Amino acid sequence: MIKLKKKNLSCRSKIFVRFSEVDSLGIVWHGNYIKYFEDGREAFGKQFQFTYWDVFEKGYITPIVKTLCEYKKPLMYGDTAIIETTFVDMAAAKLIFEYKMYRECNDELIATGSTTQIFLDSNKQLMLTVPPFFEKWKKKNGLR
Repeated sequence: MIKLKKKNLSCRSKIFVRFSEVDSLGIVWHGNYIKYFEDGREAFGKQFQFTYWDVFEKGYITPIVKTLCEYKKPLMYGDTAIIETTFVDMAAAKLIFEYKMYRECNDELIATGSTTQIFLDSNKQLMLTVPPFFEKWKKKNGLR
């Protein structure tokens, strides 16, 4: 039996560690990794025409309901990191992204994580079925 490999949509983007993101030791404060994940989602949205504004214009919002982050190595002031953001395709009406962050200069793994978002309609009611525009987007990108 031949097993077909599932297509993943991924985006790589750069993050430059600024002085305002580090503590007195020059190490990135742990909460900023969540902001870096958002930067990765923003880059993904631009690359695949699936920005927060695109979703909002269709009458939906996608709040985050779960975030995971595993810290492997510290990022320091002046570092440049690469964040790889991957969309996890599934049948449910939710968005799951996985992240891998690498130090650009040596490709060292810095952190991994994931976020889960749900769809709410314009009345802030939970969508239990996949919105039609989202299904169309997935089909356009070869996911369905």
